[in-house]
Amino acid sequence: MIAELTERVRDRSPVAAEETDYRGLGLSPMPRTRPFEEHVDRYEAWFSEHRFVYESEVRAVRALFEPRGPSLEIGVGSGRFATPLGIRFGVEPARAMRRLARRRGIGVVAAVAERLPFRDGSFDGALMVTTICFLDDAEAAVPEAYRVLQPGGQFVVGFVDRESPLGLAYQRHRGESVFYKEAEFYSTGEVAALLRGAGFGELGFNQTIFRPLHEIRELEPVKPGYGEGSFVVVRGKKAPHQ
Repeated sequence: MIAELTERVRDRSPVAAEETDYRGLGLSPMPRTRPFEEHVDRYEAWFSEHRFVYESEVRAVRALFEPRGPSLEIGVGSGRFATPLGIRFGVEPARAMRRLARRRGIGVVAAVAERLPFRDGSFDGALMVTTICFLDDAEAAVPEAYRVLQPGGQFVVGFVDRESPLGLAYQRHRGESVFYKEAEFYSTGEVAALLRGAGFGELGFNQTIFRPLHEIRELEPVKPGYGEGSFVVVRGKKAPHQ
């Protein structure tokens, strides 16, 4: 798998190296990423404590993410979404998260969404789940996803809608959260505009998580569209001919 991943790497710059730190990525130390280095156990515990929330989100992503070839998760974290979705490759700036993802069998390089270290057209699918709110520059990251996709490839973004009940609650209590303190939330309309602005077309939407997290004791439904559920998935497609 590592050899296959290396074939797609654009060059041998530090951005693709395992021990790259934030300065090597061309960025200052990022407060939005630091919690994922320092609170790994808390991050992993969330998925057990909110099992049905997590599984509902996976189902919502799976309903729209249907790549035909190799795929990449941007901000793969510990591999919690890549693993059940069969995604073999990822990029992740947090070293602690990369280690967990590799234990789950994912080929991961140290990189940021704004500067992906892969050649043009390397993947048929790209995924970004609960990552967009932690980016330094979403307007730079979405065109990068477009660039590394093959013609006809798909880019799927899963996120908590800023205007949803959960999004509003996260913003109200952001000071109490080690993870969301520095997050910048987006509305569905804003995410859709980012995808269209980068050239993606044929946008599709679905949604899940319709109740407060503490009330969810079974799988939530996955519905088309948006505006009701707190977790929204948007899919855009790259034009088949460039």
